[in-house]
Amino acid sequence: MKPSENPLRIVFTMLTNSSILITGGTGSFGHTFVPLTLAKYNPSRLVIYSRDEMKQWEMAKLYGDDKRVRFFIGDVRDKDRLARALSGIDYVVHAAATKIVPTAEYNPFECVKTNVFGAMNLIDACIDQGVKRVVALSTDKASSPANLYGATKLTSDKLFIAGNSYSGNNDTRFAVVRYGNVMGSRGSVIPFFLSLADKGELPITDARMTRFMITLEQGVDLVWHAFDDMVGGEIYVKKIPSMKVIDLASAVAPHAHHNVVGIRPGEKLHEQMIGSEDAPHTYEYAEHYKVLPAIHNWSHDPARINGGTLVASDFTYCSDNNSEWMSIVTLQAWIEQNREHIGKI
Repeated sequence: MKPSENPLRIVFTMLTNSSILITGGTGSFGHTFVPLTLAKYNPSRLVIYSRDEMKQWEMAKLYGDDKRVRFFIGDVRDKDRLARALSGIDYVVHAAATKIVPTAEYNPFECVKTNVFGAMNLIDACIDQGVKRVVALSTDKASSPANLYGATKLTSDKLFIAGNSYSGNNDTRFAVVRYGNVMGSRGSVIPFFLSLADKGELPITDARMTRFMITLEQGVDLVWHAFDDMVGGEIYVKKIPSMKVIDLASAVAPHAHHNVVGIRPGEKLHEQMIGSEDAPHTYEYAEHYKVLPAIHNWSHDPARINGGTLVASDFTYCSDNNSEWMSIVTLQAWIEQNREHIGKI
């Protein structure tokens, strides 16, 4: 979506007329978050912080002379650069990450530097610069992780939660949002299958495999909700449908042959966003769950619970036990509606 295409009215809330920074802002999430946030909240400044100058150059073309949008070259591994970029910033969205599962398995040191050390740098810099609130993006792979990427994101989640006590008397507050496979994002399975659709054969890891499905717009909406609702230390989990990977393949190329190639290193058969170990601290709401931290007795804080209902003691939220499923027809309709943008950002 280009800024000139936004249909949203301005909604006055804490983000209105504020200064916002998004790390990893030239990625798929940033390309959706930036125009939607500009349209809905009209921030005075929205800073895209990332390390790829070419992606920044291409993204800047979308905003022309819009003085609200700023670009800042930098890496979350560089604490001094983060401190400079965060000067005067009110709210931060942390989207920067090394996130491709096989890449992380074969380059573990690099993954840790970005996902763990980068999180530590951002937490310190936000506290030092007096940022008000920070929302970090997480993943279903952080729940009971089976790969390095998931393990680093679980560590990152724990760091952001602990940041609320680490900040001491400072007013900086941290929360996390967690969701599954982002439909149509660059490097995800839908554009991959679309690129092979004409070949008559699609590689399937396992016919039983399931995944959570979420749109970028839903992900942005969850971040907005977190900013409005958070007290500090919460993990927000969006209620989203599951889909079998074999059905996803059939939606993209109905007549293609499925070649079962086996699960890649670090992959799970099914994904999980909330495990049974978190059930005693998890509350349900109309459109999401909220996992509250066990530390400091925060999971019993009425302000953090804010009207939620405690889930059952054996509750889990997994892609194979989900009550909501996406149909082939629904996915096909979404693909047709979004085809020109799939895999482009």
